Amino acid sequence: MSKLLLVDDDQELCLLLKEYLQTEGFQVTLAHDGAAGLEAALTGQYEVIVLDVMMPVMSGLDALRKIRDNIRTPVIMLTAKGETVDRIVGLEMGADDYLPKPCNPRELVARVRAILRRAEDNETKSPISDEIRVDELFIQIKSHAAFYQEQPVPLTGAEFTVLELLMREAGEVISKETLTEKALNRKLTPYDRSIDVHVSNIRKKLAALGASKELIINIRGAGYMLTRQ
Repeated sequence: MSKLLLVDDDQELCLLLKEYLQTEGFQVTLAHDGAAGLEAALTGQYEVIVLDVMMPVMSGLDALRKIRDNIRTPVIMLTAKGETVDRIVGLEMGADDYLPKPCNPRELVARVRAILRRAEDNETKSPISDEIRVDELFIQIKSHAAFYQEQPVPLTGAEFTVLELLMREAGEVISKETLTEKALNRKLTPYDRSIDVHVSNIRKKLAALGASKELIINIRGAGYMLTRQ
């Protein structure tokens, strides 16, 4: 049974979501402010964290920042409907995905299962395909480890999967539709910038280690491509 941490100050909503998630086979722990959620998250016992943006004591974004300073547990942010800025900021700070509130419980379950499925797929890949190297970029699939010029690149789960997909097709353009479906396990919808933000994060982390900004390029209207030297 997968353990999930749900952090939201709307206690009535939390109870409803907890009841639904439990019927779907999840073990759910609740926290109702950012500080309590952070404390629970840092125990490291959860496979997924669902974190609301607007909360008392400590905001969800502040909690996310401190979570990412310590652990890489996948995080789904809950954002107010229409608050595009919160979604982008959350992804830039290391969230794996987001869901607008009020959220559909079935959609939340689908997003959680997509994240768990991605982690499970990485665990079951054969040793033959465990390592991919493209020039000075190197990843180990099972350990979710990425390196540039032998220096570790700290990636979230979603960022790692996006980079893996780009590396497997190095020199070829991959559409945002394909990246969204394979990395986030959902269809690309209008105004969805999740993949753009994940790629931007990867670029920034690689650039900090000396990589060219042209290592991953955007082909307007087509998608993204990892270039070869």
